[in-house]
Amino acid sequence: MTVSPPTATSIALSARNVHKAFGKHVVLAGVDLTIRSGGIVGIVGENGAGKTTLLRILCGDLRPDKGTVAVDGTLSHCPQHPVLNTALTPFQHLSLFQEAFRLRNLARAHELIDRLAFADHLQVPVKVLSGGTRQKLSLVLALMHDPDVVLLDEPYQGFDWQTYLAFWDLAAARRAAGRTTVVISHLAYDIDRLDSVIQLRHKTAVMTKGAGR
Repeated sequence: MTVSPPTATSIALSARNVHKAFGKHVVLAGVDLTIRSGGIVGIVGENGAGKTTLLRILCGDLRPDKGTVAVDGTLSHCPQHPVLNTALTPFQHLSLFQEAFRLRNLARAHELIDRLAFADHLQVPVKVLSGGTRQKLSLVLALMHDPDVVLLDEPYQGFDWQTYLAFWDLAAARRAAGRTTVVISHLAYDIDRLDSVIQLRHKTAVMTKGAGR
């Protein structure tokens, strides 16, 4: 994976001829995609189509058997199932990620927490938090350093309606700032919120709405 500084008209993320198989089970067979900077992009497909596998390859968590991925700028990933230390509080997670991202303060994190409305849970161990609140924390950790590109795997599972709407407001704010948000979604009514849609069919990718920005 190559990373370079973002530019105003850059391609945020691209994949060329990506293949992936697990044993004899072929999941991806020649996926090509191009995502331009500053948009909200959906990756859709039936269960087992390879959406999560593709996202893991795009973020560098999984190596493709063949093909290349290029990212323009900083990238972050929010998995479908939050990977958190259940013995720690949300605030302790924030402090660890602040150090990892070398952030001067947690101002951006607290802005996100206010948007997603879980400030009252910051000092509560993760092990007693609801699934929706854990997902909120995972999303904040992925976004607190304001990445150029964020890859989100079913990011609003367990959200109530108001938090679901807040998520899309946040995605729109990122778009206005020139950031790129890539979302795996299986909800039909999300389509109107997306600038472009990439559908996985027959182990390859097909653009079914838009062409990026």
